[in-house]
Order: sequence, then C-alpha cells, then structure tokens
Amino acid sequence: MSFSRAERAVVTDWWITVDRTLLALILVLAVAGLAASFAASPYIAQKLKLEPFYFVKRHTIGVIAALAIMFIVSLATPQQVKRLALIMFGVGLALMVAALLQGMERNGAVRWLNIGGVLLQPSEFVKPGFVVLSAWLFSESIKRQDMPALEFAGLALVAFVALLVLQPDMGQTIIVAAVWCALFFLSGYSLRFAPIFLALAAAGLIAAYFTMPHVMTRINRFAGGGAESMQTVLAMNAFRDAGWLGHGLGEGFAKGRLPDAHNDFVFAAIAEEMGIAACLFLVAIYAFIVWKALTAAFRERDAFIRLAAAGLVMLFGFQALVNMAVNLNLIPAKGVTLPFISYGRSSLLATAVTLGMIVALTRRSVFKYSAQVLPPLGLTVTSGRETRS
Repeated sequence: MSFSRAERAVVTDWWITVDRTLLALILVLAVAGLAASFAASPYIAQKLKLEPFYFVKRHTIGVIAALAIMFIVSLATPQQVKRLALIMFGVGLALMVAALLQGMERNGAVRWLNIGGVLLQPSEFVKPGFVVLSAWLFSESIKRQDMPALEFAGLALVAFVALLVLQPDMGQTIIVAAVWCALFFLSGYSLRFAPIFLALAAAGLIAAYFTMPHVMTRINRFAGGGAESMQTVLAMNAFRDAGWLGHGLGEGFAKGRLPDAHNDFVFAAIAEEMGIAACLFLVAIYAFIVWKALTAAFRERDAFIRLAAAGLVMLFGFQALVNMAVNLNLIPAKGVTLPFISYGRSSLLATAVTLGMIVALTRRSVFKYSAQVLPPLGLTVTSGRETRS
C-alpha cells in the first residue's frame, strides 16, 4: 500500500500544525483506559460466564479504532467539521427516535439500537454534533443579526433534550444543557439571562422529581445523607480502603460486587487496585487536556472555532467530572461513563470523534482561518443584538 504525494502532504501538514502536547495527553488517557480495563473487567467477564479477558480484548480493539477515528477527524478543516456535525446531529436524532420506537431496554431506559448485531447508543454521537452545531449557530448570531440563529440553536436544544428525557437520560440532559448555556454566554450574551436559565433548570428538576420515580428515589436517598445505591456504597468502600497505592492489579474486592465496575464505576475500581495516587493522576490528565484545549480555543479569533473548541472540551470535561462525582457520592448516580476509560463502544467512539474535532480545531494552521471576530471589549450582546456599553 502506498500513499500519494497529496496524502503525504496532508499528514505532514497535520504533524507540523497539531498540538503535540494535547495529542500526547490523549494517548496517555487511552493507555490508562487499557490499564483500567485489565484492572476492572476480568472478574465481570467471569461472572457473566465469558472468557476472562473478553472485555479487555474488546476494549483494546475499541481503543485502536477510536484512535484511528480521532486521527481521521483531526485532519478535517473547520468547514468539514461543520458538515460532519450536521450529519451526526441529523442522523443521530433520527436514530434516537428509532431507538425509542424499537430499541432495547436496559435498566428501565431505552437508549440502544441493535444494528447488524452491534449495540449502538445514538445519543452519544449526537452530543459532539449538537455542540458544534450550537457553536455554529451562536457564531452566526454574532455575524448575521438578521438571521434567527439563536432561535434555531434553542430549537436544537429542545429537540435533543426532549429525546434524552424520553429515554430517559437525565445525566446527559444536564450535561448538554450546561454546555449549551456556557456557549450562550461565551458568545457574548448578557449574564442577565442567567436567572432565567436557573429558573428553567429548577423547573425541569422539579418536574423530573415528581414525574420520574427513579429520579425521586435517587434524590431522596442522596438528600438523606446516604448512598444512592449499593453500587455507590461499594464504590465509597473502594476509595476508603484503597490507600495511596491500592491493593494491586487483580487484588480488588469491591469490583466483584460492582456490576458496572468496568463501566460507570470504573473510577472506583481504579482506586481500589491502583490507589488514590492513580486517581489523582487521571484527574490531572483530564484537567491538562481541558486546559490545553481551552487555552488554544481562547486564542482563536474566529467565533465558530473559538466556541466549537470550547464547547467540545467542556462536553468532555463535564462528562468526566460527573462520572467522578458519582463515584465519590458527591451527586446522585447519573449513568454517565468516564471518557476513554469506561468500557462501552458507543461512548468510546463518540469520545474519539469529540477529541478529533478538538484536535482539528486547535491545530496551529487553523488559527489562520479567521473571518468573524467575537464582539470586542466594550460591546455586549443583548437579545441577539450588539450594543455598545
């Protein structure tokens, strides 16, 4: 197999312009995910009467595929990122509707489609598409004040959130709504809208509490000062008994009783076997990825690139933060995976797309792609219009 001169030029240009520190941090995170899989999944596989390294092998294949996808997406130009996001959002919403109509139910939620023997969770792929589409619309609302871009961004949020609530998936609902609100304010709109968003969030939480029994149960248990579930109790015990260095790979006890030790509660499994030090190292990796991407995003003068890169890294960071907080019993359980660490093909591949878009938008050559500048200092945006303050 040989590559043409044009293909070699594309790869060479990518290597010259890519943020290599960011790329190295992502690779370290992928390796950490493989180590976590070795730590948490063999016992789960045996419990399910599968070959001991069943999940390890599948996760390894998934990581290799994810890195390949991330590389391919990272070659994209900003315009190609927009087109990919639009396709992901449109097709993903259609698949979410199909999942509600004929999808598989797990633990009371209908989020998965069986496509050719492969379980797919469409909402995972909608998230990066939704964030980029929202950033695009917000940037257009700055540039073209005669266009109802803000209204379209609001409709996109309502459509996505409505389908998430119907599944139901409250954890992802909170994350995507938080990212959308952050993009709203980053695009220059006045903070006087914050009380309105807080009121809507409170109303949504109250409605969920009184209409969804599982939400009421989780909040009541959490508010009562106890753990939300037996899994949370076991996760807390894992942290409590781990010490700085843990019990050693394969020597943990809690993972044997944690049904989701390789998935939602993998952070607790890492703590038990590799110690609190390993968890702090993992937190540092996530923090550095977020910091590097946000630093690059805020250097960008193009409104779309700035907002899209910031929104994508916030999506990535919020998801990691929520998963860790659930493992530590700081918030009620949400069923949110730990990006690039938890087992799960849809989550892993969707995270790869998200990171690929971040790498693409933070490449140094992209900084020359400047057309629309965010409102300069001295300008505020109110009701979709710029006014001099």
